[in-house]
Amino acid sequence: MKINRKFLNKINSITLIIIVIGILIMVNFFSSNIFYRFDLTQNKDYSISKVSKKVVANLKDIVNIKVYFSASLPPQYINLRQEVADILDEYANYSGSKVKVEFIDPGGDETVKRDLYLAGIPELQFNVLEKDKYQVVNGYLGLVIKYGEKTQALPVIENTRDFEYQVTSAIKKITNDQIANIGFWQGNGATTATANSAAYNKLGEIYNVSVVDFTVEKTISDNLDTLIIIGPKENFKDEELKPIDGFLMRGGSLVILADGVTVGQGLQAKQNDIGLNKILTGYGVKLNNNLILDVNNGLASFSQGFVTFSTNYPYWPKVVKPGFDQNNVAVARLESLVLPWASSIDLDSNKTKDLKISFLAESSDRAMAVADNFQLSPQAEIKNGIRQKFNLAVAATGKFNSVFNQPSAGSGHLVLVGDSDFISDNFLRNYPDNLVFFQNVVDSLALGDDLIAIRSKGITERPLKEITESVKAGIRYANIFGLTVIVILFGLARYFLRRRTRIEDEI
Repeated sequence: MKINRKFLNKINSITLIIIVIGILIMVNFFSSNIFYRFDLTQNKDYSISKVSKKVVANLKDIVNIKVYFSASLPPQYINLRQEVADILDEYANYSGSKVKVEFIDPGGDETVKRDLYLAGIPELQFNVLEKDKYQVVNGYLGLVIKYGEKTQALPVIENTRDFEYQVTSAIKKITNDQIANIGFWQGNGATTATANSAAYNKLGEIYNVSVVDFTVEKTISDNLDTLIIIGPKENFKDEELKPIDGFLMRGGSLVILADGVTVGQGLQAKQNDIGLNKILTGYGVKLNNNLILDVNNGLASFSQGFVTFSTNYPYWPKVVKPGFDQNNVAVARLESLVLPWASSIDLDSNKTKDLKISFLAESSDRAMAVADNFQLSPQAEIKNGIRQKFNLAVAATGKFNSVFNQPSAGSGHLVLVGDSDFISDNFLRNYPDNLVFFQNVVDSLALGDDLIAIRSKGITERPLKEITESVKAGIRYANIFGLTVIVILFGLARYFLRRRTRIEDEI
């Protein structure tokens, strides 16, 4: 019996369609269970990092994230809500159902509002344009993360620039059994936590942060993991240096932000000899009493009479990407750091040969040092001097030699930065990326490298590379005449091609 070819083709077509539909159903089924996002941006800005994926994948119990976004928010927050939802969806998908996300509109529910108040999430006011006039509406933009009996709140979500860092650090804080203890040294004229509230509060989001008042306690607690000394201006006595030395000898992490020269009112500068070099030189590190000038520098504002002006200021050296240690994850992804009135740091290779040294931040090779007769006015003439590269921040790890002959019980960590003003609240208003440098350094000591990669995703500054005048002139003239030359060359090429074709046709 002969089968109609048309009928066979029809059967084949139907079979093919059924197979394709079956494949699509299977792909759809498996894709709903396998989550992956392709992010082609340089810093993976639209997907969570490997660190966050690892944190949620290793959760032992359920983490509940309740997002409180009011429905009556202004239109500009609609995209923010979607971006937050997309990021939290990734947390949920990579957690293996251990992260539960819920969006809640508090509305007029007084019970919910009371709970939010107790959790530290404020009710905000927004200006909304309705019916051709502005109206003030109340709303919420926060979330609460809960793990067992522990909770952590993000009071206000203004953008998603550092949202992943905040969420992951909050999850780590409430799920970790042990939290590092950070102490800020108080005394010897050191800068108080009030003047460095931004740094103090940021560290407090993850760690147990306290003040070490040696004048009262007369000791450094054995529970302290990291000791931070910022901007001391009074001499350290042996009775203070010995406990600090002992803290490092027992394997503690010591962070010193100190000024070799202090600058006061009217730009009056004087050398700041605080006695810390007595123990630092024993470790093979020395803070110099000088100021570094650099052709790479930050913008500073000055007042002259009733006029305020801004200018590039050589005494505020700016460290750009080549000046960061690319082998140290704490600084490798940073783009810039501005250190106002910074001093250089010297190393004694004989004393540091058994230590692991990292040059965290270096000036350009066109910097110079001034050790006396400081002329800090922006109009002052800068005298010629030897141009070279200077160390502005260094880290050392290993077993240090105690100046007081105290036994070394473990590998300690020392970070020395030749400036303390860079982390003050006043300075951070203009240079917020300085806080990232400070946080990364402390994180690398207290947590390892976990959170650093997340925070550095938010670094957006892309400074122009320095080029010579001849290269600048070449680029300028290429922009002016380049397109014209290309058009002329294209026209000449078309002319000669047509001419050759015409000659060949005539032949």
